[in-house]
Amino acid sequence: MVVVLHTDTKTLDVQQKLTFVNNSEEVLTTLVLNDWNTAYSSVQTPLSKRFSDEFYRGFHLAKAYQRGKTTLESMVDTDGFFLNWSRSENHPDLVCIKLRESLAAHQKITLNLKYTVKIPSAEFTKYGFEAGGSFLLKDWFLTPSRFANGAFVRYSNENLDDIVNATSDFNIELQIPSGYAVTSDLTTQCLATDSVSSVWKLTGKNHTNWTLFVEPKLSFYSFKKDSLTVLTNLKDEKISLEQQKRSIDCVVDFVTQKIGHYPHQQIVVSQTDYERNPFYGLNQLPAFISPFTNAFSYEIRFLKTYLNAYLKNSLGLDHRKDAWIYDAIQVFTMMQYIETNHPKTKMLGSASSFKLLKSYHLTTLDFNEQYSYFYMLMARRNLDQALINPKNTLIKFNEQIASKYRAGLSLRFLDTYLANNRVSKAVASFYKSSQLQQQTSADFETLLKSSSQKNIDWFFETIINSRDLVDYKFGSATKTKDSVSFSIKNKTGVAVPVPVYGIYKNEIVFKKWLEPKTNDSVFRLARNGANKLVLNYKNEVPEYNLRNNWKALNGFFPNNRPIKFAFMKDLEDPYYNQILYVPTLDYNLYDGLLPGMRLHNKTLLEKPFVFDVNPAYAINTKTFSGSGSVVVNQNYRHGALYNVRYSCNGSYFHYAPDAAYLKINPMVQFRFRENDFRDNKKQLLLLRQVLVNKEQSTLLANTTAEKYTVFNAKYFNSKTEVTNHFSFVTDLQISGKFGKLATELEYNHLFLNNQRINLRWYAGRFLYNKTQSDYFSFALDRPTDYLFDYNYYGRSESTGFFSQQLIIAEGGFKSKLSTAYANQWITTLNAGCSLYKWIEVYGDVGFIKNHFQPHRLVFDTGIRLNIVPDYFEMYLPVYSSNNWEITQNNYSEKIRFIVILSPRGFINLFNRKWF
Repeated sequence: MVVVLHTDTKTLDVQQKLTFVNNSEEVLTTLVLNDWNTAYSSVQTPLSKRFSDEFYRGFHLAKAYQRGKTTLESMVDTDGFFLNWSRSENHPDLVCIKLRESLAAHQKITLNLKYTVKIPSAEFTKYGFEAGGSFLLKDWFLTPSRFANGAFVRYSNENLDDIVNATSDFNIELQIPSGYAVTSDLTTQCLATDSVSSVWKLTGKNHTNWTLFVEPKLSFYSFKKDSLTVLTNLKDEKISLEQQKRSIDCVVDFVTQKIGHYPHQQIVVSQTDYERNPFYGLNQLPAFISPFTNAFSYEIRFLKTYLNAYLKNSLGLDHRKDAWIYDAIQVFTMMQYIETNHPKTKMLGSASSFKLLKSYHLTTLDFNEQYSYFYMLMARRNLDQALINPKNTLIKFNEQIASKYRAGLSLRFLDTYLANNRVSKAVASFYKSSQLQQQTSADFETLLKSSSQKNIDWFFETIINSRDLVDYKFGSATKTKDSVSFSIKNKTGVAVPVPVYGIYKNEIVFKKWLEPKTNDSVFRLARNGANKLVLNYKNEVPEYNLRNNWKALNGFFPNNRPIKFAFMKDLEDPYYNQILYVPTLDYNLYDGLLPGMRLHNKTLLEKPFVFDVNPAYAINTKTFSGSGSVVVNQNYRHGALYNVRYSCNGSYFHYAPDAAYLKINPMVQFRFRENDFRDNKKQLLLLRQVLVNKEQSTLLANTTAEKYTVFNAKYFNSKTEVTNHFSFVTDLQISGKFGKLATELEYNHLFLNNQRINLRWYAGRFLYNKTQSDYFSFALDRPTDYLFDYNYYGRSESTGFFSQQLIIAEGGFKSKLSTAYANQWITTLNAGCSLYKWIEVYGDVGFIKNHFQPHRLVFDTGIRLNIVPDYFEMYLPVYSSNNWEITQNNYSEKIRFIVILSPRGFINLFNRKWF
């Protein structure tokens, strides 16, 4: 290639001579070139759709100069004939070339291409042009896709670093403005320079992936280790170049020893690559804590980034289809590195020695144990996916974290089981062979099986190819002075080997690998003085639940775990019953401030049984209030129904200065999902019985002591991404006094100019109504909330500031109209459209019908200040059925607001892009 970089237009002019050798036994009539830069050209590409699925708005709203594209000007063969080429709708970032003549096996063809590359902004993926003038380039040129299994691999760019290029030799002449520096995995040489430009030569053989950095100021340092040159600009964490060199030498030596020699002369380990794939856990800790030394932090970050580049650039696999092998080798090697060079390091580093943190299980874990907890975070949510799944089908958290860690844990499990470093040796052998020819997951399986005299079919059938869970527990046990007999129950029916340990005074006295069958199994072992048996003590097996893995051989209650209290939050400790306590402070107008203490057993991992009690003292009423709940979760691993949640919650607060309510709410929820875990469509069926005991208030008119119960069935169906949101809700309520049915539809759309439109339609009708007041009626603007579902701060206020609190429900109006309720039927349409940034215009229109009255048309319009959508908003009425509201007296009392103070709500805004 001859390439000219234009820094002002952010473009590359490319003249390319491409010689393609047909190394297959097939006769080819077409060639497929990867053109992943075109993925940045529009909001209709697979890349854009993935951004939308993960709630990233930046690409959708990008300006034209921020986008990228490839403009192909000409494509001719060696005879000078122009070739026909096309892009498909499903893969716009692939170029399919129709050959004039078939290309026979082991023959070659030379093409001459001329095209312009518009470089995208680095804001999207961290690769592209930066504001400071640097150009970070990857997957920017046209190159043949790999030919495998009789066809070209057709993968689109989905921001997964998994391009599958054919192995190629490169000879590039690069012209850039004078003063710019060049860094690449290819060998670089400056051929000429003057006051205007400089010309560089880049060469390399047998490359599939490489990066190119063109910077106004060189940020990379060069370190030489034997025959390998390491180029890195990884942030140095305030350590000297000599310390960096020691860390780099240690990492390079270890990886070479464990896996093999890197086949190229130099490798780039960049801060960009680290930021794209950081060491999760290490990068989440606040900087002020600094639990690790600067040297250790640099070493681990370099280790992860080096391994990523090392494997991606040299391991000849399908990066998307066989991603689990890359992840397994990377994480497995990282775990081995820690065990070898930092065996005593804890998950929280030096923070583990803080006296205030001594009681936390989080501080006792070894550094490598964090991998298991990140995987279990998804398994307990029933969101884990099989390792064999292609990379582009994984939920983001799985793709970035959980599946990677599960892959490494699985390889370590097999290595521990087979012993004698058989897996480590197989990895080195596989790495060497993959550089000679293309390899697949099947080749890796064959090599691992040939490395063992044991049958390891279970490893691939269960651990790799399925999402089946492993969960063992002890049954009965009997002991003598010299032996112990015990049964192991297989809770999931998945049979894999598991180690049993004998423990005496926290010391291991024996270890034995067992091979339980699908049904319960009985074993007899020499006791060796053990007073406790523990399954999977070192967590070698990626097991679903460790809380049922031990059996005490002394004492009357062998499984009675002591209670341990912890402040705020902790990781699950399998050897204790944990109770977490958190001071709370709530507020409503009638109870006033509500200081309390929340007691619960919610650790960072989901549990099948959860209790949560939050007693509080009401400053105003001088009484105790509060809430509590118990929950039983039941997950289903296969089918559309994936979770059933049984719960019962209750609350006791004041709804008036002199009157309180007690609510008891038994409930069952059925959760459904699509076969594609990445699909944002969610369905929920909720069945509950709401029991309310409401005291009489002498300060409020028309209130009496009342007990009532309402059966409520709701169905939710929603699909949400950054550009579109659609939801459908049905609501059936049955009580002795009334029956009602309602439906709600909501649609939001974000346009390319950052304008948003939202529509909500609500319709409800009484099936029967024997009530004498509007307490149970449909509300136009402020529901009475007789089920006590909404977080009203002053739920009984009809005037004043607290009466202006708005909750979008039922009619969804913002203005207070003279007829505020409907005791027969209601239908409304709420609409909104953005004007400028967070300023919007809204309008509501509807019909309401009361008994013995004609139906009535109502409407309102105004301005919405959408500061934090659904959490902090203000509504300024302008015109309604009340005429011009903006000119009326006491206009400030007509302004409505939405304020949500729950931290959990804001956490959900973050979680949705990961799960």
